[in-house]
Amino acid sequence: MAGHLMVVGGHISDAENMAGAVMLKHKQAGWDITIVHATTGEKGHPTLSAQDYLKMRLEDARGSAELIGANMELLPYGDGELPVDDRAIWLMADLIRQYQPTLIITHWKGSFHIDHNNTHDVVMKALFRAGLPAFERERPAHSPQAVLFSENWEDMEGYNADIYLDVSDVFDDYLKLLKTHALMREDYSSFRYWDYYKALGEARGALGGFDRAVTLMRPRSLYSFERRSGLLLDY
Repeated sequence: MAGHLMVVGGHISDAENMAGAVMLKHKQAGWDITIVHATTGEKGHPTLSAQDYLKMRLEDARGSAELIGANMELLPYGDGELPVDDRAIWLMADLIRQYQPTLIITHWKGSFHIDHNNTHDVVMKALFRAGLPAFERERPAHSPQAVLFSENWEDMEGYNADIYLDVSDVFDDYLKLLKTHALMREDYSSFRYWDYYKALGEARGALGGFDRAVTLMRPRSLYSFERRSGLLLDY
């Protein structure tokens, strides 16, 4: 059954880095895809001005959304400026009501990057407001069937790989998707993003029993446990 996947990243390229293969796999299965960039991520280039890098980032974001065949939304916040306040939460909640995703994927909260942690908090708080009909907005209330957190090298404190997803059939396209971003095309970062995410797919594949794989984490809450009537290993 086709659904709608929404991926919320802290900056332009985060959604693609950490969940690009997941988006491609679900698009292949007939799902609608929406990418939400919480900030533009324009302050991280070592030589370009923030204004010039912003132009590049926006062009890259449009290119990656087009390659996936995804909707794209951009919250009105600059790099390092995403707050956890009523405005940001309502902007996110209204997008959830607008697109009515079946599944939302975003950052795990164990990050050393403030925008990633704040993106996590904004999404989780927005889910509450998006799902309550008593909050009267332009669009009706909506709650996704599930929320998951994807693996990002900056978000690994307390991260647990609960789900191994086989992405072998879309991994080459995932690598092409990464190259739509200057962060991957050009060698200006001190962190080797391209090498990391390429190797991560291979390593997670080896651990998960696939050629290539990505991992996802379930929320740690009262509602995240599984109910089994059989044995623990009765999969």
